[in-house]
Amino acid sequence: MPLLPDRRRALIALAGLGCATVARAQAGFTLVQLMQTLAQVKAGEATFVERRTVQMLERTLESSGRLSFEAPDTFVRETLKPRRESVKVVGNNVTMSQGSRSRTLSLDAAPEAAVIFEAIRGTLTGNRELIEKHFKAVVSGNAERWSLELVPREVLLRELVLSIRMSGVRALVREVLVVMADGDRSVMTIEPVVTSIAAPASAAR
Repeated sequence: MPLLPDRRRALIALAGLGCATVARAQAGFTLVQLMQTLAQVKAGEATFVERRTVQMLERTLESSGRLSFEAPDTFVRETLKPRRESVKVVGNNVTMSQGSRSRTLSLDAAPEAAVIFEAIRGTLTGNRELIEKHFKAVVSGNAERWSLELVPREVLLRELVLSIRMSGVRALVREVLVVMADGDRSVMTIEPVVTSIAAPASAAR
């Protein structure tokens, strides 16, 4: 039996309301909520595989190793293959080591590396102040599966790095895509090994 006009309009209105509710729920996941979720993880270790596409080369470069971080401002990347080297960022200092050689300098002296490290470190530690200071941030997805698009605020930095896209599941970062202004790009896939999640305030009492 065909629906009466009034009933049909009512069902259409209800369907529209349902769609609008879903849209608001999806759009409601914000940078504040994402950073609060990520900030629950106070320290972590992971393995990574990074694949870099370089415009001047006909092949993809691959490296792998370990990552670790500890809130509020420590991030370490240790590459094991194809050769051993490490980068440790603490505060505003970065220490680069290869074999027996080591060099420490301020992040300000290495702007291209700094913008990438700040994006990764700030996201891993849920540091919203750091992220908003250096980047224009756009969050998409939801609390279960999300992505964070970061574009450097400074024009000079955008001449080096176009964007950094982080994606993850709940409180874990699982992929980092870096797009350089010269056309180079890298994709790092991350597999968490150990995480330390802060206990809720109610559990601490």
